[in-house]
Amino acid sequence: MRSPHLRPEWIDLLTNKGLIKLRAEKAMSEDPARFEGHAVPLPSEVLSNLRTYILNALREDNRRTISAHNKRWLLCLGDACAELLRYIGFVREDDSWLVPPADTSAAVPITNPINVLLEDVEKELLALLLQRPDDEKRASKVQYGLTSASQYLAKALGTENYDRNPSSRTYTSLEEEHPFYPTLGAKLDFRDDLIKFAYERQLMSDPEGTPYYLQALQGIAAGRNSEDLQTCVAIEASSGKVSANDIRKAYRALGLDLGSDYLDDDHIIGTFQSRAADSPRQEPDLRRALQIVGQHRSSQSIQSMASKTITNLEQALSWLGATDDMDDHFVVAMYKVKEDENPAEEATARHAVSLIAQHRNSGALKQWLETGVLGEVEMDVGQAYNRLQIDDRTIDDSFVLATFELNYQEAPSQADDLRSALRAIAKDRKSSLLNNFLNRNMATANYPLAEWPVGLRNIGNTCYLNSLLQFYFTIRPFRELVLDFDAHKRDATTNKITETTIGSRIVSKQEIQRAQKFVCELQRLFQAMITSPTVSVEPELELARLTLLSQPAEADIRRSSTISGNRPSLGEINGRPVIGPLALPMSNIAENTTNSDNRAPENGIESSEPTLLGNDPAEEGTDLEMPDLIPEQSIERSQKQPVVDDKENLPPSEASTELSNVSESVLSPLLKAPPSQTVEQRPSTETDHKPLDLHEPNNTTDAVIEPPGRPPPYPPRPQPEENKDKIIRQEIQMGAQQDVTEVISNVLYQLECAIEATSFDPSGEQVDQIKDMFFGKSKSHTQNPRGGLETKEQFFSYLFVDVASGPKTIYEALDGAFDVQQVQVDGTFQPQYSAISQLPPVLNILVQRAQYDQKQSSAFKSVNHLELEETIYMDRYIDSEDKDLIQRRAESWDWKRQLRQLEARREDLTQSELKMDASELLDTTAGCLEELSKEDDLDVTAGLQEAIREAAMESKEELDSINTLIKNLTTRIRSQFVDRRKFPYRLQSAFIHRGTASSGHYWIYIRDFKQDLWREYNDETVAMVTDTSQIFDEDKSPGKPATPYFLVYVRDDLKDELVDPVCRDIPEEPETQTAVMNDVPDHFGEAYGAPVQDGQGTTAVSGTWFEADHVKPQRW
Repeated sequence: MRSPHLRPEWIDLLTNKGLIKLRAEKAMSEDPARFEGHAVPLPSEVLSNLRTYILNALREDNRRTISAHNKRWLLCLGDACAELLRYIGFVREDDSWLVPPADTSAAVPITNPINVLLEDVEKELLALLLQRPDDEKRASKVQYGLTSASQYLAKALGTENYDRNPSSRTYTSLEEEHPFYPTLGAKLDFRDDLIKFAYERQLMSDPEGTPYYLQALQGIAAGRNSEDLQTCVAIEASSGKVSANDIRKAYRALGLDLGSDYLDDDHIIGTFQSRAADSPRQEPDLRRALQIVGQHRSSQSIQSMASKTITNLEQALSWLGATDDMDDHFVVAMYKVKEDENPAEEATARHAVSLIAQHRNSGALKQWLETGVLGEVEMDVGQAYNRLQIDDRTIDDSFVLATFELNYQEAPSQADDLRSALRAIAKDRKSSLLNNFLNRNMATANYPLAEWPVGLRNIGNTCYLNSLLQFYFTIRPFRELVLDFDAHKRDATTNKITETTIGSRIVSKQEIQRAQKFVCELQRLFQAMITSPTVSVEPELELARLTLLSQPAEADIRRSSTISGNRPSLGEINGRPVIGPLALPMSNIAENTTNSDNRAPENGIESSEPTLLGNDPAEEGTDLEMPDLIPEQSIERSQKQPVVDDKENLPPSEASTELSNVSESVLSPLLKAPPSQTVEQRPSTETDHKPLDLHEPNNTTDAVIEPPGRPPPYPPRPQPEENKDKIIRQEIQMGAQQDVTEVISNVLYQLECAIEATSFDPSGEQVDQIKDMFFGKSKSHTQNPRGGLETKEQFFSYLFVDVASGPKTIYEALDGAFDVQQVQVDGTFQPQYSAISQLPPVLNILVQRAQYDQKQSSAFKSVNHLELEETIYMDRYIDSEDKDLIQRRAESWDWKRQLRQLEARREDLTQSELKMDASELLDTTAGCLEELSKEDDLDVTAGLQEAIREAAMESKEELDSINTLIKNLTTRIRSQFVDRRKFPYRLQSAFIHRGTASSGHYWIYIRDFKQDLWREYNDETVAMVTDTSQIFDEDKSPGKPATPYFLVYVRDDLKDELVDPVCRDIPEEPETQTAVMNDVPDHFGEAYGAPVQDGQGTTAVSGTWFEADHVKPQRW
């Protein structure tokens, strides 16, 4: 806030009628003929004229001059106001005045001192004008108007231009917004992606308010009927987040009073057990409600009861009825016992085995979890020495190898058992010699290490991460960019950092530094993958954390950790624990109460079906309907959302979550949950800005903080290294909950942040090697109600395809991303379609597998088959003015419309509870009538049986006709573009997943075009694929079939330059190790693997990224 610029004496010059009269009469007396007919100006005219001069200076590029003899100038201002004019910026030159030199191109926010001064003075003059008497303003006929401050605020905040929802109507700032929008800090006309951004920002800044914000997101998604927002809601629900409405429903489902002060954990758990015993079929729903209540109360005991949670080794062994000294065979046996006792607990049993496998680092159990076949069981080190008949455990490694050789010569058939013993000894000794020997023996004899890719060891629930890293390593330009990072590294010290725009947002210096750290970690891994003399290497924990966690997600986790109770205690003040290293909390802080002042207007939406936009109920054409928001009681925020066990990279779900009824969809606060008697709740350390319990008295008394009665304890010491690793592992596990798109986007975003731009597109978006490799451009074409065509172009890094409705070919799935669809524009449905204006060299395709079951309130994985093609042609999706292509698209869209109608009719004729089609039902009915008429002398209407049989025949004929039409249409659709083969792409990678929506295992198949073979990368194992049917054919194994989740296609003409899976350059071993290995007989190496050979380096390549026909290609 600045002080006024206009001094009292200057204001007097402009508004004092006597002074104005003296100036005017002096000017008239000096030249009476010239001023004949002119009157003395009123103060409002003087103010208005000066204000007009200032506005012209701010708006006009050319600096205007005003004659000092100008009649209006002399009458209103003249030399008497020279001091004021010079202060504002006017300059006297001879017989003219130059207006102030304003910068008309100044950007918002305004920083130019002259512009700031002129705008301030203009507003002061306007304020003076408004204060003039009404009769004077009417007499002067001065024209001026008030402008809403909202446009100035929007200009200052840089929010004048943003993507608006095309289906929303124009509204004024005075129009009442539905409270769901201000809850997210959003506006009514925000597009869906901005609504999601606002939601995510609210979660980042206030994670405890998640129930509120998710409730608002649910309401907006339902009101807009937005598939995109409903998909976001489904993803949030599948990750364990609950809304305020979910919390209320959970308490009601258990018959509990949310506002009761007498609820404790034992009472809640007892209520659950009683209701579950009375209604076993409702136990899943009751358990889900109990889980939500546990989250709301931050009660570990309730959540454990709800989910039968197994979080550590001790719980896993106890649940299986095993002990730590039992071997892997027994663990699998106990799993089978548990599964036989209760098949519904299969997932819990598998999780228990997974924890044991992770703790033991048991390859045998991990293999069993992935394949169902128990792998080679790791031997105890004592058993290992006994197996090799070694009594002295201090002997040199070379003698251990010699003993192993003697045992092998005596019993070659026991090689596997002997190798297990040697592996246990190598692990116990941490012997590089023994480990290198064993790793070489794992290599295929026909493919020495120097000619075979390296595997990546799983560091704990990171199989998707390993697959992703393997894929990026095989893309040669990507790998070389990482290895030669110093040549492309962005200068993080430059002042131009704030001008860098990636993904339509400005990049911060912190993001650049973090991104460069990520690339350095990735560089270290790539170097190890090239030079390692072993068959597998282990990614660093820091690389896993930086890959799986974006900076916002990391900040969210760190923020949650700083407000958790697991921190050093610095004593108590007034009975409240002081948690270091935060500042002392205020004791008995006055809490806000909900009253009529902060209640949402009850009459703001008058219709019985109130609209989200808050428009007149009589107005037609609105597409959003939403109940009003009426605050009720206060809500106790959950500390932290639970992490789904074993969940790795849950892909996004497109299913929507609807609000069951009007009353339940209201975003009202919850009663504050009383502290648990078994789990102490974390006390608040800051003022609670959320509504409080309306039933509690309004306590606004500030209490005095008294000092503690004892000296403060020692400050917390720095964490030991093992604790830091533990924290990183915990963050990695939380990062593993990110879906596929988030992880891939995080990798590409960080690479772009870390490197210098090669250019910038017209919108200011950075263009670089990453964009050139992985990003294309798409155009959406939308017809508006006036018949015009609106086009929007944007970057994309992957395409979404969906198989939720059933099995599809890869083209049928891709069509869903580009086909015409009906969207709402200004309240009417209009056609919209997308096309690719620039194809990327590396084309990523994400298969949406995770769906959301609204009835069960749970996520599930769609296992419908996606029929892959080794080569696809993208011609049909190119944005082009080719009339033939446009006509073919239109024909294809019309055929698909007909196909959908026919399939819907076929479903009507074939679906029934009796598993019979319509003709079979009618035939059966006629047969029953005939039998009844014979046995019971039933009087059947004459001709009824014949009519039914005739209807059955007609139904069968109709069904046969529909099947024929569907077959013909399908053939025509699939052959519509077969001759369009200008833009071929070859399948390079296929990410595969086996499991459920919340758990499972990933691996990847990668094509080696040079050697014309496929390899399977499964963590540390890299094997040649001998039968490609496991990639392209449907997996018909029962239960959890393997399905492709993510596909990578590369340009056919650049495949050899883009793809280079084998890059090894293994240095020669030191002479001491070579001498030891020479003592091993030649046939021993032949039996277990070929000798190590040097790899070959790679060279840089160049090529041309191509675009659509009418777009100029660019070099890379």
